[in-house]
Order: sequence, then structure tokens, then C-alpha cells
Amino acid sequence: MVRQIVFAVTLLITLGVFAFTINRLVSYFRFTKAGFPVRDFGKRFRVMLEVAIGQTKIFRHPVMGFFHALVFWGFCVIIFGSIEMVIDGLTGAERSLKVLGWFHDFIMASGDIFALLVAISILIFLFRRLFVHVKRFEGIEMKKKSHQDANLALSMILLLMISLLGMNAAYVQMQTAAGETVYGVYPVGAFFSALFAGLSPQGLHVAHEVFWWAHILLIFAFANILPYSKHFHVFMSVPNTFLTRLEPLGKLTNMDDITREVRLMLDPETAFSAPASDAPVARFGVKDVEDVSWKNYFDSLACTECGRCTAVCPANTTGKMLSPRKIFMDLRARMKEKGPGLVKNGREFSDNRSLLRDYISEAELWACTTCNACAQECPVNINHPTLIVDMRRYLVMEESSAPGGLKTMFSNIENNGAPWQYSPEDRLLWAENLEMKVL
Repeated sequence: MVRQIVFAVTLLITLGVFAFTINRLVSYFRFTKAGFPVRDFGKRFRVMLEVAIGQTKIFRHPVMGFFHALVFWGFCVIIFGSIEMVIDGLTGAERSLKVLGWFHDFIMASGDIFALLVAISILIFLFRRLFVHVKRFEGIEMKKKSHQDANLALSMILLLMISLLGMNAAYVQMQTAAGETVYGVYPVGAFFSALFAGLSPQGLHVAHEVFWWAHILLIFAFANILPYSKHFHVFMSVPNTFLTRLEPLGKLTNMDDITREVRLMLDPETAFSAPASDAPVARFGVKDVEDVSWKNYFDSLACTECGRCTAVCPANTTGKMLSPRKIFMDLRARMKEKGPGLVKNGREFSDNRSLLRDYISEAELWACTTCNACAQECPVNINHPTLIVDMRRYLVMEESSAPGGLKTMFSNIENNGAPWQYSPEDRLLWAENLEMKVL
């Protein structure tokens, strides 16, 4: 009974801390702008199955993609065992889901095997991060803290797998030694159970309890560390792929305010028939976090910081300042900085800083070619150009700030109705005295 009470209190603390963190993150969404409507649920579900569950984009790097997929699929299977542990902890039962029969055997065997595969994969990941120079793991946005964060998360996952295998091995040996039924199938646990062969029945029970508590407490700790880590994508990647922007990658959406103004110019009569609006004029484009769409902020929380976007960016590979990964890491960091002030003081709160310039420079934004290679490569379907273009819209439409070549083009369009510097009356001068053979 004491064990159940201790477990229940621990679970409540874990859920309370997690709920507090998630509530804080959700509160920030109130200050973002509406994005696209979420429709076409069937297509979204197919995209989620293909990209998130099937890990198709990860497999573009076949070897490391395979190991990453093993980790993801392993977590999907092992979570069933974690649910059983929570039920056992609250009820005092032992292997409470054994009533599922063959399915319980299958899930336990799968989780046992995947625990070993995940542990091997994590060791490979740690070796690469610590001893192999992988270019896409570097960059001005990848501070020391980013690398420490990744190493901590990988180490915790490794400990999770070791504790799970130890728990299974101790359980198999404990039940076998006592002549009792082993509920579930544990091929890897049975192999390692020989390590506990010399322990007494009491020693086996203690070993099982130590591994059991170590595993469940690591799960609770890991769940509450994730929202403060790049590994928050463990929770966010699946919903983010479901919320994928379904339009073609190259499509740039029109701004509603501008579309409305153009329609008024084309048909001025609509100005008199339309109801008057007292709403304040919206800011054109994005200057700070309260100007981004909810999907942009969702993307920033789902970012894995893997660097695949930056690795394929033509601007970055030619030495320019742009790093698509940095754009969304900066958005996440800026919301973390300004979000509490917005929650406390409302949308009008200002700390005299902004996402533009204090985090992201104009040079970075104008280096983007909008080729969408980053969005195509992103394993969680983040659409980087949507945010970059909106920040450039702010520069042009609010500050009239743009590179010289663009300013010249804008001036020519205004004066000549075309991007070129020639007057419309002179456009056909090239055809004068041009001899054409009439057939």
C-alpha cells in the first residue's frame, strides 16, 4: 500500500509539472495570428502516416535514417509497457495487462527487442556526436547548450533502455526461480536473466524493484525535461505532420488586407457596400512573435534542430548568413523571452526588442531564394519560407527596406508598369527595322 501511495504522489507531481509547462506554452498561442484552416483530414492523416509514422524523409539518409526510425518505432511500442507500469503502480498488480493474452505477449516481446535495438542506436548517435564531426550539427545557432541538451537527452534514453532490459531480465529470473508464471515474452530479458542467477529470491525482488523504479522515474523526468529541450519533437512531430500545410511548397499565400485593397481598387463601389470596420489596421508581415501564425510557432516547437534544412539550403552552402534552422530556433527563443510579458501585460507589451534584427538580420532574410529545399527536406514538415517571406513583407511594406536591386524594380513597376527601366512607349523600339519573312 505504501508503494502505491508513493507512486500515486510521484505521478501526480509529474502530471502537475507537465500540465503547468504545457499550459504556459499553450498560453503563448493566444498571441499568435490565425493561419490556414485545418481541413482535408483524410489527406492529413495519410501525410502523418507517411512522414511521421513511416519516417520516409528520415530514410533519405539510409543508414542513420534506419537507426532513427528504430528509435521512433521503439518508443511507439515501448509506450504500451509504460502504460502497464502506471496501472501496476496505482493498483499494486503485477503485469496488469496480461489479460490481453497473446497480444500482451507480442507487445512485451516487441518492446523487449526494441529496447536493445534502441540502446544500440543511441550508442551510435552518441558516438557520432562526441567523436565524429558532422557538419550539419554545427552552426552559429548551435551553442554549447544545444549540444549538451542533445547529449543529455540521448543519455537519458540510453538509461531508459538499460533500466527496461534490467527490469525484464530480473523479472524473468525472479519468476523462474520461484517456479511462477512469466507473464509476457522477453527474449532479450531471458538472455540477460543469467546475470541475476546468483541472487537470492529477496535479492531478485530488490533488483526488480530497483530497475522498475529507475525506469518509471526516468520516464517521468524525461517527460518533463522534453518541453525545455529540442527533443520536444518526441511529442510535437506527429501532430505537426498532421497539421502540414497542404498547398504546393512554392505557393505564397496572399495577404488578406492587401487582397481586400486590390479588390476595392478594381471595384470602388464595394467600398460603399461593405460594412465599416473599427478594427485597427493590422501590421503587414512579421516583425515580432505576436505577428507570426500559430503554425509558425507550432513549427518552432516541433523543430528537431537536425540541420537537414540548413544542409540543403543553397544560400547557406554558398557562404551566406541564412540558416533555416536558426530562423525557427530564434522564433522559439524569442517567444520564450517575450511570452511571459505578453501573458502578464497583454498584446501591447513591449520589451524594446523584436524577432527582426535582435534575433534575425535582414541579410539572413534576403539571402533566401524561396527554393523550398528546406521545407522539402524537413523530417517534421516545417515550412520555413512562409515565415521568411512574411518577415520580408514587413521590411518592404512597413519600412520600405529592401536591397537596392529590389528598390529599383519597385520604382520601375510604379513608374513604367514593368520591372524594366524603359518607358512603356519604348518597349517595341527593338522591333523597328526588323525584317520578318512573311509566309
